[in-house]
Amino acid sequence: MSITPRHIHPCALTIAGSDSGGNAGVQADLRAFHAYGLHGCTVITALTAQNPKGVRSVHVAPPEFIADQLDAVFEMYGVKALKTGMLATADVIAAVAGKLAERPRVKKVVDPVMVATSGSRLLADEAVDVFARRLLPLATLVTPNLPEAEVLIGDRISDGDDLCAAAKELSRRYRCAVLIKGGHAPGDEAADVLCHGRRLRTFACPRLENPVSTHGTGCTLAAAITAGLACGASLEESVAKAKNYVYEAIRLSYHIGRNCGVLGMPTRR
Repeated sequence: MSITPRHIHPCALTIAGSDSGGNAGVQADLRAFHAYGLHGCTVITALTAQNPKGVRSVHVAPPEFIADQLDAVFEMYGVKALKTGMLATADVIAAVAGKLAERPRVKKVVDPVMVATSGSRLLADEAVDVFARRLLPLATLVTPNLPEAEVLIGDRISDGDDLCAAAKELSRRYRCAVLIKGGHAPGDEAADVLCHGRRLRTFACPRLENPVSTHGTGCTLAAAITAGLACGASLEESVAKAKNYVYEAIRLSYHIGRNCGVLGMPTRR
């Protein structure tokens, strides 16, 4: 049988670190891809020893090996959309950016893994500079949380007006769509702001009280958006469905160990 493009099922790619607890990183991304009915390819940038209480150690893959993984995937698989997560170092970011620049038709969701929920910086200043110069201009969408948006914009974001202004400025600066996640902000709702072209749109959902787990929600949101894009949905539709997917994943989270939970698996989109 002759294989033509219309017979090729789309797949998605995650370029990220592995979470030994299975809550975040590549493992969370694959769960989202599978929930959308997609095959998921992986490029592992780092191995982490972690659980929901924190990261004990990180082993970063050599940039040359990461580049080889990317070549191997793109050589054979019909990747329609991809996401990046933990890239760890300036050398890794440069290697990934160099390879992604060769794939302009693949939609790219860049999730900046810069600042942990605890407030700890996860990238050195020189790595942040390479990230902004080399990777962000390649993005279809970048999905910073509030602390990461503050690092990228170089200023504090104190209210909704600041958040909207930051989304507009980052979109103008890097010529890509920007989704600033408002989960770190106070309030009864978790509101994210998308700047796409000249259009601003807010995606909000109620906060769930005392969820079993929220670990991996950032990875899951970016992966679900990537899956939507790979399936052919528009950017705004992909964000809306991904926001709902994450809400349901939090609502369905469950215990898997002593004082340990994991996001649930919503049925499809």
